[in-house]
Amino acid sequence: MGIIDMHCDTLLECYLKKTGLRSGKGHLSLEKMKEAGMTGQCFAIFLTTGESAVQDGVTIGPYELFQEMYELYRRELEANRDMILPAYTADDVARNEKEGKLSAILTLEDCVLLDGKIERVDELADQGVRMATLIWNYENSLGYPNSIDPQLHAKGLKPFGIEAVEKMNERGIIVDISHLSEGGFYDVAKYSKKPFAASHSCARALCDHSRNLTDDQLRVIGETGGVAGVNFYSRFLTEGSDFTTIDRIVEHAVYMANKAGVEAVAMGSDFDGIDCELEMSDGTGYPRLLEALEKHFSDDDVEKIASGNFLRVFRECSGAGR
Repeated sequence: MGIIDMHCDTLLECYLKKTGLRSGKGHLSLEKMKEAGMTGQCFAIFLTTGESAVQDGVTIGPYELFQEMYELYRRELEANRDMILPAYTADDVARNEKEGKLSAILTLEDCVLLDGKIERVDELADQGVRMATLIWNYENSLGYPNSIDPQLHAKGLKPFGIEAVEKMNERGIIVDISHLSEGGFYDVAKYSKKPFAASHSCARALCDHSRNLTDDQLRVIGETGGVAGVNFYSRFLTEGSDFTTIDRIVEHAVYMANKAGVEAVAMGSDFDGIDCELEMSDGTGYPRLLEALEKHFSDDDVEKIASGNFLRVFRECSGAGR
């Protein structure tokens, strides 16, 4: 049973540590993906900014950082064509799988690089970006991040954010609301004409964190045909925890399926972007996670969670793309 993980920060790890995708000591590599029986991975270009950029030693701006990481991504795909190929549509994923190859789906974490320039959405689409997280932890030209302050959390998208969502719909880029304020979430639900995603977010009822999704948000994602990937970060799964168990990931998946419908649940590990201890260690532990899911879901539903639900949204959103 193939797996497509909706979010990882492995490209940033490669960029900062000057390593490659094929092998490595991080959570994810092409070799680990093969060992786990994965079908593909959504590789995010995470645009580290603010204090995070200072800690990472990144001194260039978000637009320049994107271009440098994009070139790294292209070089790595070219160097590893024997193992992985790009996927711009869901049909590409199926074609790559038939050839015995993994699929790389390029995504973006934080649309800060748009900086009010709508033409940059076209640039992203032309470069192969197929999902974009609107925001990270800081306000940008589209809107506001999640917050423990109720007033800030209620802030919606800015006018340019609404314009950007509509443009992403046109260009086949899945709108990703992970990290976004709750007000921004409901604006995406209002203005997006295509299903949208929460690529790496958990259930607020099981872990009270502003990054997580409320029952009503889960309901809306399900009703609009969207998808939410369970994040493997311990602090989003269990308050105050530094250890992620497989059972806890499953508990969130079961809860989210009960509130949004099983067709709305996927995996969004956040591999190489989380620093907690993992019972499953890294990407090679995915078969153990699927085995645990099988205790609560039918084989067909596990397949939906593993890859089918994401592929459905990918197919519905990517028709106008490259």
